[in-house]
Amino acid sequence: MKSKFKKIILLVAIIAILYAVIHSSGEFYRIDIVGSTSIQPIAEKLATEYLKNHSNLAINVQGGGSGLGVRSIEEKIASVGMVSANLSTNEEKNVSKLLLGIEGIVVCVNKANPMNDLSTEQLKNIFNGNINNWKEVGGSDSEIHVISREDGSGTRLSFESEVLNKTRLKTDAIIQSSTNAIEQAVAKDEKAIGYISYVYVGDDVKKLSIDGITISNNTIINNSYKLQSPFLFLIHNKEDKNVKDFLNWVFSPEGMKIIEQKKVIPVHGNELETIRSTVMNIPNS
Repeated sequence: MKSKFKKIILLVAIIAILYAVIHSSGEFYRIDIVGSTSIQPIAEKLATEYLKNHSNLAINVQGGGSGLGVRSIEEKIASVGMVSANLSTNEEKNVSKLLLGIEGIVVCVNKANPMNDLSTEQLKNIFNGNINNWKEVGGSDSEIHVISREDGSGTRLSFESEVLNKTRLKTDAIIQSSTNAIEQAVAKDEKAIGYISYVYVGDDVKKLSIDGITISNNTIINNSYKLQSPFLFLIHNKEDKNVKDFLNWVFSPEGMKIIEQKKVIPVHGNELETIRSTVMNIPNS
């Protein structure tokens, strides 16, 4: 995985250098946003809307996982890191984090699977390998195929933190590198179970309720649905004015509306005002 991160970081650096060379003769600026594939489509939509009124700017949005989002800021490769998990104490030392909102994590099965609900305890034992047949949880007599995100995924980190309770993911779990890849795999396999971002879940899979609670905006807001993860932007402790202007727009009513349209519960109230103040007061690089 470290080799993968290094290759992606190198690619981001090369792209940034090429843009700098190509546009060195004019007033042209570039913002690189790197990290979580769950946040990536939201960042792309935000970038598209912002660029409509900023023709002197380019915004490159690239996935690679939350782990890459953290590393790209730590190593000063990108302007903004995208992370869909809580940061460790060490990770928080040299970055500023901005909460975009909260999303839910959907546990999904194939539409032909008769299951509709699992308890958190059953979910834990399925994903750690203690339960290997659907009949053990009231389903048909068939093997369970566990599908998980890759190491470095913020969605995986949030899911394991809430569900696995210090146990480990089963060693023969099928690993996929994005929410979309898990959804496609589950849609094709009647024995499969996986977890994906609520923001992007489609109609090709069945969403399970957990402990009798169905995922919705309301159950995320009132915290009765426990499988949640934060959507974070990470930035440097000093930032370019163009990055700060973009972030000020992201946390404006216009930017927050786009985030809400994507089924993310956006930050609001006093917390939103605190974030806006944080962005305003970041020193220029």
